[in-house]
Amino acid sequence: MARGPDGQGGGAGFSLADQLFNEGTVADLARDYAVLSGFDAARFRAQAVGGLTGRGLLERLDWIADCIEAQLPRDFPAMAEALEAAMPPPLDPSRTDDDFGRFIHAVPGILAARHGLEDHRERALDLLHAATQRFSMEFYIRPFLNRWPDETLARLDRWAQDDNYHVRRLVSEGTRPRLPWARNITLDPRVPLRFLDVLHADPTRYVTRSVANHMNDIGKLVPDLVPARLAAWQRAGLQDAREMAWITRHALRTAIERGEPDALALLGYRTDGTLRARLILPGSVRIGEALPVVAEIGADADLPVLADYRLRFHRPTGAAEKVFKLGKGQVGPGAALRLEKAHRLKGDATTFRLHPGPHAVILQVNGQDVAEASFRLLPADGV
Repeated sequence: MARGPDGQGGGAGFSLADQLFNEGTVADLARDYAVLSGFDAARFRAQAVGGLTGRGLLERLDWIADCIEAQLPRDFPAMAEALEAAMPPPLDPSRTDDDFGRFIHAVPGILAARHGLEDHRERALDLLHAATQRFSMEFYIRPFLNRWPDETLARLDRWAQDDNYHVRRLVSEGTRPRLPWARNITLDPRVPLRFLDVLHADPTRYVTRSVANHMNDIGKLVPDLVPARLAAWQRAGLQDAREMAWITRHALRTAIERGEPDALALLGYRTDGTLRARLILPGSVRIGEALPVVAEIGADADLPVLADYRLRFHRPTGAAEKVFKLGKGQVGPGAALRLEKAHRLKGDATTFRLHPGPHAVILQVNGQDVAEASFRLLPADGV
């Protein structure tokens, strides 16, 4: 489940901010900084923990940075040297994925942007290079892209070839046009393509996932560009074929939801075939129960098919739709495809509130709307 910068999500009573920033994690950070001469770890712990209550996730990061900064040199080069000296060992270089690091190690990025942006650009970028090997600096490179685009892009050209895969990932992730939670960047979304041309061939999934997410972002802004670029990467053959196929699918997920013909064609799905389909739904279901979605799909010619469905929600302010995956397979004369899914209509979701009333499901196959059925959503049992 997506969680916002307030640190909430994951169900009632859960706080990501509390999970990431608490007495234990602050104590870990205090031990890191205790290596610095004159740093009072006990004072830092007491001050930092005392100010956590009432602050969201990103606010807690800023607060902890304030508490550390209070005991660091005022001069930025000296501050950067102290921050580097207090860093934990780099993340395990033998891993290739799912090693984001710990949020408590974001402090160097905060202080690099806060104190190094204007007068110490190169030293601040050096600090980000070191820090991103402990925790991703994707948020903190963006102020430098906005303030010093040419100089920062030149640095990223070098980092795209860095030996450390966390540094390489930063090049892609930090330049994403729609990075979640992060500030906007003024960069033309076409500019980072020069980095992605290199990074799509990376041997680590941590990097290629970022490339695919980046391409999906670009597809929301410049739709025609993405399928053509992916096709060019396929022809170049710089990436393993299976990994390139994964990148392509992941990069085109929003385009597929929109039924864009070029994206579907790149994945091998024709949009010119004649399809027959029907949806089978119950007449009603209660909030909290599962909606059984059954689709039967046929065609007069042999076709690979990719099926999604859009759930049209009833809301007091008007209908809203959301796309969900259903499945894929092969159809043809005498070979119909039946796809089934139980869609849980959660009553306790924190991101999308359900309202009783008339709802509908629209079946989308190879980008075409081919069937629609309605049902009534009832209040939860006992309500």
